[in-house]
Amino acid sequence: MKPTVQTLLDRADLGLGLLTPPDALAPGALETPVVWAHSSDLPDPTPFLDAGHVLLTTGTQFGDATADDGATADGASDDGAFADGYVRRLREAGVAALGFGTEVIRAGTPDTLVAACTAQGLPLFEVPYRVPFIAIARTVADLLAEDAYARQAWALAAQRAISLAALRPDGLSATLAELSRRLGTWVGLIDTTGSVDREAPLGGLGQPALGEVVGEARSMLRRGQRASRTLLAAESTEAPQRLTLQTLGGGGALRGVLAIGDSPELDQAGREVVTAVIALAGLALEQNRDLDRARGHLRSGLLRSILAGDTALAERVAAEMWGELPHAPVRVMVTDAPLAHVDRLTELLELRVEERNGRLFFGRDDEQFVLVVEQHDAGLADELASEFELPVGVSDPVAGDGGGSSGGAGGGGGATGGIALAHEQAMRALERARETGAGVSYFEEISRQGVLAFLARTDARAVALATLAPLTEHDATTGTTLVTTTRTWLEHGGQFDATAQALGVHRHTVRSRIALAERLLGRDLSGFHARADLWAALLAVG
Repeated sequence: MKPTVQTLLDRADLGLGLLTPPDALAPGALETPVVWAHSSDLPDPTPFLDAGHVLLTTGTQFGDATADDGATADGASDDGAFADGYVRRLREAGVAALGFGTEVIRAGTPDTLVAACTAQGLPLFEVPYRVPFIAIARTVADLLAEDAYARQAWALAAQRAISLAALRPDGLSATLAELSRRLGTWVGLIDTTGSVDREAPLGGLGQPALGEVVGEARSMLRRGQRASRTLLAAESTEAPQRLTLQTLGGGGALRGVLAIGDSPELDQAGREVVTAVIALAGLALEQNRDLDRARGHLRSGLLRSILAGDTALAERVAAEMWGELPHAPVRVMVTDAPLAHVDRLTELLELRVEERNGRLFFGRDDEQFVLVVEQHDAGLADELASEFELPVGVSDPVAGDGGGSSGGAGGGGGATGGIALAHEQAMRALERARETGAGVSYFEEISRQGVLAFLARTDARAVALATLAPLTEHDATTGTTLVTTTRTWLEHGGQFDATAQALGVHRHTVRSRIALAERLLGRDLSGFHARADLWAALLAVG
């Protein structure tokens, strides 16, 4: 620990006597760390001083105590105004304390200086004649050297302990736990999905501070650049806690954010230890990334095997790697896999697999991620859509061929055909999600609209707009509602009475509008073909 003013006062060999009443000093004033001791008799020595310095003086600037007029040869007046200004300048420079050497120029410390130091709260001590200033400076230097050696020894011991922790089975968790113990504060790792992946001690940072840390970490990850941040986060009703956040990994490929609570150990030596941990954590996460890629290739191969109808190998490998495959009935989800989201999406899905003990399977298929989930787990689609702003297509639940299976998704061949069909459904639903801009599209919603609704895709929209143009232009010019009337009429099977009741108009009004629509369109709507074609056009434009 660095020497303080109190440390110097406690040294019997120096014999320093405090002249400022302790109750006149600010709390902790005597515990101010001393970074050096400097002697000067200049009227204004502050250009040569830094914060934390102890200034030693023999008082030449205060004049000769035996002079009648109280003035020195250079005109510096030994009065209260000079002493007040002198002390004020020292306070503004951050001087830790002032030491006055007696019996050299003056027989004692000037009363005006004692009064000024008392009024402005600057620690003032008297240095006896027998103690040379060099002894005080040497003492400070020796104590600083001892502190530097102790901090370096602490840093070496901490780095050694952290390196050994990194060799344990879960090296990353052990490393963070050891760092937390050495710093005596909370340490957390926020992964690329913006979730707290590891923390030590567990639950060591409460709300709302933890929420603020996670929010800031997510912001740093979204920017995708290496950065560090200092955050003042309020924990419950207590005073805000100072936390430091540092990204892990290279720019454009961030692997997470390391968050560290406030600690008195975070001096230069402490920061060196943190730097070592950042390097170890980054290395561990990069190694995990390589493993994730290998697992990703394995998953992709197993996915192709499942879709091709060969699930025996997939069931065996999945059981050893992650756990049982999802139990039937299952749904298949398909979402796009843009390069910017692949790593984060993979990590999120791996976390969800671990939470479900394997009963969620996913793999990458070209430019998409394909998920096989249990029927009740369909809500995962909403999480993917909202977290990554991606379109997601979801199939109907399938139990498999021949009545399904009570086992995994493969079910010994029972569900293979069902999963292949569900994959096709999910692909069609994904296409619809892309077209409509909806986050999640369910195949069952498309199938309820019928085949015409499925055929009325984006590539038919231009034709549909041209088909309906006579009606839409007439409505825009005259203020009629031919498009609405025609749609309602077709929805009610061409029944004029039912349409009139739905629109709240007379049936003759409906007849008149439909007749006008026929003239504008140039087609007879009494036949099925014409009605079906018009209905498809209405579906295509939405």
